[in-house]
Amino acid sequence: MVWVVEILVVICVLVGAAALFMREKSASRPRDRRRDYEVIEPIPTNPPRAQKQVFQTKNVMGRAYVVDGDTITVQGLSIRLAGIDAPEMDHPYGKNAKWYLVNLTKGQEITAEFHGEQTHAREVATCYLPDGRDLSAEMVKAGLAIDWPKFSGGKYRHLEPPDARKRMWRADARQKGKWPPSA
Repeated sequence: MVWVVEILVVICVLVGAAALFMREKSASRPRDRRRDYEVIEPIPTNPPRAQKQVFQTKNVMGRAYVVDGDTITVQGLSIRLAGIDAPEMDHPYGKNAKWYLVNLTKGQEITAEFHGEQTHAREVATCYLPDGRDLSAEMVKAGLAIDWPKFSGGKYRHLEPPDARKRMWRADARQKGKWPPSA
């Protein structure tokens, strides 16, 4: 009976040593696997929200894959269009906003100039078409996004059609802290 206990102790020691070895091996691997841009050390800040981090990144240029009305992916990097709020995909105008942005960027080389912020795992950037048009401004002019003064300083407000905030009531409520409704 004693030899069974000794074998179990040896097995436990071997499993523990293997787990420790794998943990040290995975800790030595680089965590950031993004290849197309360089991430420099985070700038120490006190962001107003826990999910917001500040990074310095190089600007990128490339074809855009549209996720929704205010999110695109360029060179594998998820980018949040700066200063605007477009309706979510489950909102009545969400799909319209996405497809307008798809048609706007289709076959174009997009230039993203980063602001050094990250929100919801997306880098915040002002994105431009080859002719110099700002994607955020184009979305607001089309009435498929609204200006978010907290982040834009009101840069795009003058471009909003008169009924845009009424149609995109959920985005407007989110900016005022009223969405999602408390249970």
